[in-house]
Amino acid sequence: MGVYRVTSPAAQAYAAREKVLGSGITILGSASEKIASLDKITLEKCGDIAAELLPHAPGYAGKLLHVSARLFWALARVKEKETKVIPLEELEKKIEELKTLLG
Repeated sequence: MGVYRVTSPAAQAYAAREKVLGSGITILGSASEKIASLDKITLEKCGDIAAELLPHAPGYAGKLLHVSARLFWALARVKEKETKVIPLEELEKKIEELKTLLG
């Protein structure tokens, strides 16, 4: 058996997107388990990240991220926001910051 390597630019972009999307969904899942103990700022950040993941999420995952963003924002008691498409590297940093917040 050989080793599979991602070499084409398209494959590298796909792998990067899937990595960030998976990390984001995982951290939002962790936040949902601790939702009763989260403060307003953390809830708002969860909503922001869910909304920022949306442009990178295909199909039903994207639709559920939009729903998740609205729910996190509602719990934080902030209005629904319009977000911009941000680069994956920036989104990855925000996810890591949220991960440290959640502990």
